Amino acid sequence: MVTETRNNTRKLVIMPAYNEQDTVVEQCREVQSKAPGYDIIVINDHSEDETLARCSQAGIRVLNHSVNLGIGGAMQSGYRYAAANGYDIAVQVDGDGQHDPEFLDAMLDKLIEEDADMVIGSRFIEREGYQSTTVRRWGIRYFSGLIRLLTGQRVTDPTSGYRMVRGDLIGALAREYPQDYPEPESVVRLLRQGRKVVEVPVKMRERGGGTSSITAWNSVYYIIKVRMAIMLERMRK
Repeated sequence: MVTETRNNTRKLVIMPAYNEQDTVVEQCREVQSKAPGYDIIVINDHSEDETLARCSQAGIRVLNHSVNLGIGGAMQSGYRYAAANGYDIAVQVDGDGQHDPEFLDAMLDKLIEEDADMVIGSRFIEREGYQSTTVRRWGIRYFSGLIRLLTGQRVTDPTSGYRMVRGDLIGALAREYPQDYPEPESVVRLLRQGRKVVEVPVKMRERGGGTSSITAWNSVYYIIKVRMAIMLERMRK
């Protein structure tokens, strides 16, 4: 039944990319090889390198931003595209090479079996693969504890961008999606709405190129900003 449902759904990989010229085409090719049932849309978030040119040359479908909107704006554009084109499943796969498409079917199976609204690919369930830097691991544990305190649910990898959603949630995220650093905030929002969020173990990889938006210099700002956003989300009616 799971296999039949998996094969009869329209599935879209949303790949946000900002200055990912060294990895984005290879990442798309890997999706096509390991998960051929998924369509791909690259959201080029006003890259200043050859991301757009290389995707165009490779024949990859691209939605191009004329200004940089950040990861939240890029993903909202992707969800809008998914909703407008009638997709049943939408999954974020970053253009920097960290997310291995090998786990897409496992994520989809978990989504169907658990009748969940969102599945998050977590690097911390089996603790295999790239575990991120010490500072970021500390921040992830902090947000995991905060989310459990506020919602009662344990989420081991709330900052993971490797996440899959289904059904009407695609349209909901197309209408409203947190900006700047949206991952932990969106988890709190969904749990407070009564949505079912589950995790599946995955192996992350180090980014293959480009530069992370969360550097050592702005890690403190990231933690403070996201904490405030989560607390404000908790107070929303």
